[in-house]
Amino acid sequence: MRIVVTGASGNVGTSVVEALAADSAVSSIVGIARRRPAWSHPKLRWEVADVATGELDPLLRGANVVIHLAWLFQPTHDPVTTWRANVLGSINVFEAVARTGVKTLVHASSVGAYSPGPKDRAVDESWPTHGWPEAAYPREKAYLERCLDAWEPRNPAVRVVRMRPAFLFKRESASEQRRLFAGPLVPGSLLRPSLLPLVPDVPGLRVQALHTDDAAEAYRLAALTDVRGAFNLAADPVIDARVLADLLGARRVPVPGRLVRTALSAAWRLHAVPATPGLFATVLRLPLMDTGRARTELGWTPRHSATEALSEFLHGLREGAGLETPPLAPHSPAGRLREFTTGVGSRA
Repeated sequence: MRIVVTGASGNVGTSVVEALAADSAVSSIVGIARRRPAWSHPKLRWEVADVATGELDPLLRGANVVIHLAWLFQPTHDPVTTWRANVLGSINVFEAVARTGVKTLVHASSVGAYSPGPKDRAVDESWPTHGWPEAAYPREKAYLERCLDAWEPRNPAVRVVRMRPAFLFKRESASEQRRLFAGPLVPGSLLRPSLLPLVPDVPGLRVQALHTDDAAEAYRLAALTDVRGAFNLAADPVIDARVLADLLGARRVPVPGRLVRTALSAAWRLHAVPATPGLFATVLRLPLMDTGRARTELGWTPRHSATEALSEFLHGLREGAGLETPPLAPHSPAGRLREFTTGVGSRA
């Protein structure tokens, strides 16, 4: 079986490649990335292409499965750029799948595609996917759900699977995620019990998390199992201020959400942090997901708890961990100076 993975050099992509390469049913993997990584893996062949502008047909032709992971989180100050890369790029992938006769498309959707939902119970995959309009990420993920709603009936021969994972963490993603969401002003070494005595307890800040390797196993199963439709992916327990305080050995302090948003808005406008206030508003509104369908129909069970995934990520932050791919590199070229000179939230 030949599988093409777009965005193969990122947080999820590298774990998906490892999961696929370990499966005897997979004969070869084509990894598509904008920049060729030094990191590689058995069965993997790199192809350099931009999914938004590249000619994808030659890369997809002859593939049994396409796993579409490519995504551009930044620049948050230029949503037109992320729209072109993520929405138009995804549509380019979908159309190339149809033209080349690929039989299976596994698309990386997200918990961020969901409409606001409850924090006291879990919702299944039938919950509406209209996102939250204040941030590019949920807008783009929700828009692509509508695109697939229209695309699937026109392409009934293609088996389409939509994966909706919670927040994904692993040790090797720590440096990238620090750059993408916290920016150069936040040292990873700060996140240790001896230096962070307080954790803000914000009303509504209850989210789910998952180890990236566990998400990758679900992608492998989706690629090789005759299933269709959407699958929620998350591990227990739900992450809230109490869980974070326990992980960090810190004390919880109640903080109004409005205060956090005001401070984040000011920092974002000053280019001091790349995460937008709209993204914070989105997180407060995300529903908790029921993962029963993935467990029963995929036979999927996460090996790591949500706290184990988060703890591994926090250790990675303190160690400056990464991987030898352009997105996951432990250090950006010229270090944090380049993050300042190119503008926080700019495209890497």
